[in-house]
Amino acid sequence: MITSNNIIKAVVFDVFETLAYNNQRLWIDEFKNICKDQQFDMDVDILWSEWKSLEVKFRQERLNLENPEECPPFKSYEEAWADCFSQVFQKLSLAGDPGKAAHSCVQAMARHELYPDAIDVLPAIQRRWKTGILSNADDDYLYPILNKLGLKFDVVLSSEEARSYKPMPTLFLEVNKRLGTQPSEVVYIGDNQFDDVTGAKEVGMHAIWLNRKGIEPDSTLSYPDRVINNLMELPVILEDWA
Repeated sequence: MITSNNIIKAVVFDVFETLAYNNQRLWIDEFKNICKDQQFDMDVDILWSEWKSLEVKFRQERLNLENPEECPPFKSYEEAWADCFSQVFQKLSLAGDPGKAAHSCVQAMARHELYPDAIDVLPAIQRRWKTGILSNADDDYLYPILNKLGLKFDVVLSSEEARSYKPMPTLFLEVNKRLGTQPSEVVYIGDNQFDDVTGAKEVGMHAIWLNRKGIEPDSTLSYPDRVINNLMELPVILEDWA
């Protein structure tokens, strides 16, 4: 927990499902577009379910936190998504273009809308603290989302640039290096208890879990310093900690 001895110098944000929408409904809509574009006559829910199971497997296997040197070779999301589509198309006997489908998903991600509370809160935070972005994302869809905000961040680091994924500690340490801060001087806000809270706490940063959906916390994972369900709660918390 942050005490009166701490001085908060910077606030760093995750992006998807923190600042911008990224829910299943949006993905299902994009899979409908893929089916139409590639002329698949099938139940879109089947394509989504088969693809998503492989995408989850990729997320589970992309890092080795206990032995980082044994992590598999880095793949961007677009590369991994194309691999997933390739396997699904083969399994379902679909004569589709995996690369085109994956690129369509990237383009769709770049069009996702911002949460209203992000638009309202971020300018006030930037007037008071340095701000940064640390996101598991490809640059091709991360930067269009940030451009929608129309704000300048002191640091932006994507998983694609870092060639690794949260919660790997090296990403969080790199953000601090670029900010010129010590981890104890930074608050990280994200929606995922594993990727965001665990990663931040592991290196000594303070963590706020943005739990928009009221998910029960996982007792096996690091617990955040605070839990909020809306970014509008953030300025008061940060001022109390300043």
